[in-house]
Amino acid sequence: MSGGNQASTRARRDRWRSAALLIRDLVRIHPRPFFIAVSGSSVFALCTVASAVVLRWIIDHVIDPRLRQGTVAVGTVVIGLGLVIAVGVIRAAGVVVRRTWAGIAHWRIAETLTGQVVDRLVAQPVSWYQRRPSGDLAARGGVDVDASVDVLSPLPFATGVVLLVFVSSMWMLLIDVPLGLFAVAIFPVLIAINITYQHRVDRHYTAAQGHLGDLSAAVHESFEGVQVVKAFGAEARETERLSVIAGRLRESRTSAVLLKGSFDALLDSIPALANVALVLLGAYRIRSGDITIGDLASMIYMFTLLVFPLRLIGFALSALPHSLAGWNRVREVLDEPLEADPELGVAVAADGVGVAFAGVSYEFEAGRAVLSGVDVSVVRGGTTALVGTTGSGKTTLLRLAAGLIGPSSGTVSTVPGTRTIVLQEAFLLGASLRDNIAFGGDFGDDEIWTALDTAEGRDFVEDLPRQLDTEVGERGVSLSGGQRQRVALARALVRRPALLLMDDTTSALDPSTEARVVARLRAALTDATVLMVASRPSTIALADQVVFLNDTTIEATGTHIELLATNDTYRSIMEAFELDRSDPDAVGAPVIGPGSVTGGAT
Repeated sequence: MSGGNQASTRARRDRWRSAALLIRDLVRIHPRPFFIAVSGSSVFALCTVASAVVLRWIIDHVIDPRLRQGTVAVGTVVIGLGLVIAVGVIRAAGVVVRRTWAGIAHWRIAETLTGQVVDRLVAQPVSWYQRRPSGDLAARGGVDVDASVDVLSPLPFATGVVLLVFVSSMWMLLIDVPLGLFAVAIFPVLIAINITYQHRVDRHYTAAQGHLGDLSAAVHESFEGVQVVKAFGAEARETERLSVIAGRLRESRTSAVLLKGSFDALLDSIPALANVALVLLGAYRIRSGDITIGDLASMIYMFTLLVFPLRLIGFALSALPHSLAGWNRVREVLDEPLEADPELGVAVAADGVGVAFAGVSYEFEAGRAVLSGVDVSVVRGGTTALVGTTGSGKTTLLRLAAGLIGPSSGTVSTVPGTRTIVLQEAFLLGASLRDNIAFGGDFGDDEIWTALDTAEGRDFVEDLPRQLDTEVGERGVSLSGGQRQRVALARALVRRPALLLMDDTTSALDPSTEARVVARLRAALTDATVLMVASRPSTIALADQVVFLNDTTIEATGTHIELLATNDTYRSIMEAFELDRSDPDAVGAPVIGPGSVTGGAT
């Protein structure tokens, strides 16, 4: 039992230490507006006590003499009114300052923290993202940042309340020690209830924040794969999956709300009962002549004014678990070391070499080799086709050349200059065609149309109602697969790359269009090196060189004709593809298409 108590004490101490560090770190981001808000709150606190003092003076010097004697001096009334107005105006100014600058501090800190998270995410390489769900990462810079700064809204007021409690306690003890001690004794009770509430609600908010991240990741994944979900009729399955995660989130938040309701009722009842007791005890003190009516009215008024501010301490304490849960998730991103940018590891190839891989191996995870000891050199200014079986590492080889990922061992070198890659799945923004092709670059319409000419995209763009100003919808949903591929290719070509990497970029095009695109590329990129994953024999035949991958390594290199004559595996793949295209219903014919010859995203 003793060991358990010690562990519990340490856990509470660690939580309070974490809360203090959270507040310190948040305030450090923008201290000036926060401390201005605290100053406004302090003015409000002092004026609150001053209002009780003024009330006492008015009762004892204006109201009581008027009732007892029937008259009171005009000057006394004027002084009383002046005190009420002055205290009220200053108190209102304190409220305005507190609320204004608390809001400024809250949103400035949230903005800066969001920027820090986004900058950290941007700085991480692609390989880092491959191990993490994008929906969860989006939550780190969104809902988690919002949760982190939740504690800042009530904090300036709660800080002023601490001053208010101290000064008002001194004032009530000064009026009457017995009544003051009774009133002051209620404060620790209310604070203890708030602390107990914070301790018990902590785990519910922590669990809820984790479930919120899970739900964000799951929803993002479901929206990303909406076409697959619809195609396979999996709407009910996805609904059930999301419902289970949302149910966990609902349970955690419901538990927190129920707990809050119970503590709210307790916090409302104690001050009300204490006020009744103060009236009864105060009546006896007045009758004994120890205090005046103004003294009792001032004390009850002060105690009543303190009830809501004391609740603000509870609000701040109740926001702490939520903020700590969000802050811990934000810090996981900010504190994680930056991984080395693979692009910095790409060396400059020797003269006459476009791309070279020397002893390159790559493992997606330990014990799972995607490439093993790859040694190959691609001639600068030529077109090289990567051909291989499923999972042979073609896409991985392109990503290594692009500097998106780094090799587990070996070195990659490329021709100096701009490198562009066109991925198998063409990603388009929900913007205009012009924006998608320029993609942040400063390119004129003439350059964009020239790139579209090379990508065989001019005709379909000219047929669109607004041509380059046409909005393509989210992920280019309004375009066909072939049109999206040609826009993505134009996006790469407009940058006039020294190295163009194509991951089965023309797989959605018909053979004749694909052949025209490859021919235009050869004519337009006379000085550029083209390395492309290809599946159609007609396209492969147009390449200057073919690199054939099989079982994570390079099995053969040469021209298409040479490999057909010398490599049985290569020839069987080409023949199977032709057979599949000519007779897709042939019994026993292997299905070798873009999904298998190119190996997908391996």
